[in-house]
Amino acid sequence: MNLRLRENPWRLMLAVNVAVLIGVFLYKMTHEPYVPYLHLLVDYHFGFTKRALIGAVVSLFTAKVPAWLVFALSGTVWLITLALFVTLFRRTFGLDDTSLPLFVFVAGSPFFLKNFLHTLGHFDIYGCAFAIGLLLIPPRSIWYVLLAAAASIVLILIHHIQFLMYVPTIVVIVVLRHYLDRPLTRQSGIVGVTALLAVGVLFLAAQFNGTMSVPAEEFVAHLQGRIADPSRQDLMRYTHAFASIWYQPLSREIHDTWERLPANLLGVPVYALLIWLHTPLWRYFAGLIRSLTAPLHRRIVLAGIVAVSLAYLVMFAIVFDYSRWISNWAVCTFLILHAVKALPTSRHVPLIAGDDRRTIILGAIVTLLPRVGIMRPF
Repeated sequence: MNLRLRENPWRLMLAVNVAVLIGVFLYKMTHEPYVPYLHLLVDYHFGFTKRALIGAVVSLFTAKVPAWLVFALSGTVWLITLALFVTLFRRTFGLDDTSLPLFVFVAGSPFFLKNFLHTLGHFDIYGCAFAIGLLLIPPRSIWYVLLAAAASIVLILIHHIQFLMYVPTIVVIVVLRHYLDRPLTRQSGIVGVTALLAVGVLFLAAQFNGTMSVPAEEFVAHLQGRIADPSRQDLMRYTHAFASIWYQPLSREIHDTWERLPANLLGVPVYALLIWLHTPLWRYFAGLIRSLTAPLHRRIVLAGIVAVSLAYLVMFAIVFDYSRWISNWAVCTFLILHAVKALPTSRHVPLIAGDDRRTIILGAIVTLLPRVGIMRPF
């Protein structure tokens, strides 16, 4: 392969992306993961609790939680997600010079792996990893639907916002890969509806019955008792300050979000610009949808994208981490793209052209952007 910039700039962009990822990781290591650390302290000590599954699993192995475990655990999950995605991309599109521009726009997007690295410790990446796993597993039987339901249940137990964040994408993946690939039977229909109901009931239980019922002082004392280094006064203070997360009702979350709305809306033009920078990717996706053989498939794909987008709009009205939400929305569209690629098409859709000057410029900009952020752009 020719590595000279003029003949193959996409390989250079790939190398720059690796350097940017290393930079983001080193930057992240200089900041204390206070809220993610708190999530590792919370378990089921006081009964069923929202956002407690990961902490409960950690408690099975250690009673005291060191702060470095946030980076060790989340870093391992990030590496697993990277490996799964590369495997998925290679299986779907191949991994050579022809597909490299598409790979740069997806894997090198500031919405995707870079932002997951910036948000180490947050639970968004678990939904992405589970969805990629479902894209890799053959959807040959009704067990595929049950596996997707089990994955959705685990995600909601990890964090109930996954019901809006990645569960809709998982549903779209199951519909495109399983239900559109074979005739609908009574059994598969019943299993699908039952799975949706079960996931929905669990979400309602976590949202409205997963709050702490014990006094806040008792809850905080339990969390502080799990801190491995009690001399860390900063961890002690933040544990006390953010314990209210497990007491806060939905109405309060909505109130806080709308109170911050004017400031958060200032970031909308930035998000729009970031989305526009991915124009070659969106054009390829649109062409792929138009090429689908069955009109019903096209309508279902479009309905699925709309449903996922509406779920994120609901999230925008409830929780104010807008940079995370827009990033995960983009990741969901990337994953749906892989599911659409497996559907029957009436014509070949060429991948993103690697020799177009405008596309190269957009790819270079996307490559150099290190992340999107958590609440506000960058």
